[in-house]
Amino acid sequence: MANRNQINELERLIRAFNYSIAGLRATWRNEAAFRVEIILFVIMAPLALWLGSGAMERALLLGSLFLVLIVEVINSSIEAAIDRIGTEHHTLSGRAKDMASAAVLLTLTNALVIWGVILAEKIYPLA
Repeated sequence: MANRNQINELERLIRAFNYSIAGLRATWRNEAAFRVEIILFVIMAPLALWLGSGAMERALLLGSLFLVLIVEVINSSIEAAIDRIGTEHHTLSGRAKDMASAAVLLTLTNALVIWGVILAEKIYPLA
C-alpha cells in the first residue's frame, strides 16, 4: 500500500512541476519585463559567481536576481487575474496592480542596493 501512495505522490510532484514550467512559459510569452529580467539574469548570474568573494556574497548577489524574477511572476499573475475579472477601470483593481508593480520596484531596488554595496566594497575596500 505504501508503494502506491509513493507513486501517487511522485505523480503529484511531476504534475506540479509541469504546472510551474507552464507558468514560466506563460510569463515569458506574455510579459516583456520578464524577458528583459531573464536576459539580465543570464548575464549577471555568472558575474555574481565571479564577483562574490565567498558563499555569502554569491548567495546575496544571486538571491537578489532570483527575487526579482519571483516577484515579477507574482506581479504578472496578479495582473492576469485582475484582467480576467474585467477590463473596465476599478479603483481596487488599479490599486492591486499598482501594489504588485511596487513590489517589483522594491525588489529591483533591493538588487541594486546589494550589488552596489558589494561593488563599492570591491572598489573602495574599508580595511
